[in-house]
Amino acid sequence: MVESSTTLVNSWTHRIESVGGVADIEIFKDIRKLSGDIISKACFGSNYFKGEEIFSKRNDLQELVSDKILLSVIPGMRYLPTKRNRKMRRLGKEIREMILKVENERLKDHRTETDMLQMVLDGAKSNHIDHEKIDDFIVDNCKNIYLAGYETSAASAVWTLMLLALSPEWQARVRTEISEVCGRELPDASILPKMKPLTMVINESTRLRPPATILAREALQEMKFGGLIIPKGVGIWTFLPMLHQDPEIWGPDADKFNPGRFANGVTGACKLTHVYMPFGAGPRVCLGMPFALAELKILLTLLISNFSFSVSPKYQHSPVFRLVLEPKQGMNLLIKRL
Repeated sequence: MVESSTTLVNSWTHRIESVGGVADIEIFKDIRKLSGDIISKACFGSNYFKGEEIFSKRNDLQELVSDKILLSVIPGMRYLPTKRNRKMRRLGKEIREMILKVENERLKDHRTETDMLQMVLDGAKSNHIDHEKIDDFIVDNCKNIYLAGYETSAASAVWTLMLLALSPEWQARVRTEISEVCGRELPDASILPKMKPLTMVINESTRLRPPATILAREALQEMKFGGLIIPKGVGIWTFLPMLHQDPEIWGPDADKFNPGRFANGVTGACKLTHVYMPFGAGPRVCLGMPFALAELKILLTLLISNFSFSVSPKYQHSPVFRLVLEPKQGMNLLIKRL
C-alpha cells in the first residue's frame, strides 16, 4: 500500500512541477489504478503482472454489469444474444481462463505464497470442495476479492478527497495530525490506530458517500418488519444513503459534512448505531473492512501530507449509482504541492 501510494505521489508531483505549481487532475482514474495495483499484488503475489491484466478485464466487465443491473427487470433478458450480453460472456470466459492459468502454474510448480490466491487455494482444500466445483470456487472468490477490494476503496478515497477539498479546515486539521503522528516517517500499521481526526473524516465520508449504496438480503422465512409482512424468498434492498442521512437519527445537519460528530465514535454520532453500516452489519459484515481502512488511511496520509486540494472549476457533481457510488463525470481537483 505504501509503495503504490508513494508511486502516485511521485507521479502527481511530476505533473504539478511540469505546469508550474498547481495542476488540475482527474483523480478517479489514477486512484482506481492505484487500488487495482494494490489488490493485484495482494491477490497474485509474484504473478502480479497477470493480475493487472485480469484487473483490466474485470473492470470492463464490471462497467457492463453496472450499466444494466437496475434495468434487468425483463425476465430472460440476460439470456438474449445482445451485443452487451455477448461481450459480458466473452470477458467472463477470458477472466476465468486467466485465473485458472495462474492457479495451474502455482500448483504445477508446487510452491506456496502469502497472497490471497494462496488463501483461496488453502480454503478450497481445507473445506473439502468437490473436485468438479473447485474451479468455480477459486474463480468466484478471486473475482469477488477484486470487486470488493479495489472499486469500493477507490470510490471511498475519491469522495473523501472531494469532501476535504470543500472543507479546508478539516484538511488542515488532518494534515497537522499527520505531521505530529508520522513526522517524516512513512505510515505503518502501528501508526494508523493513532489517527483520530483522519478516522473521523473517513467515517463521515463513508456515511455521506457509502461506496456500496445498497445492502441486499433475502428473507429465509416469512417475517414481520414493522407493519410489513415479508414473504419467504423475497429480496430486500436497504438503501444506505437514506439511513445515513436521516435527520431523525443523525440530527438536523445530517446532510452536512461534519466529521466532528464521530469524536466519540459511532455511539456518539447517532441515535441508532446499527444504521451506520458502510461495510454492512452483523455476521455478514465485510471481511475486507480492515484491509480497506488501512489502504484508505495510508493513501490519504501520503496525499494530504504532500498536497493541498481544492475543487476544480471543471468538476461536475454527478454521483451515479452503479455497483458502487461513483462520480460519473470524473473527479477534477486542483492539487498543489506543499
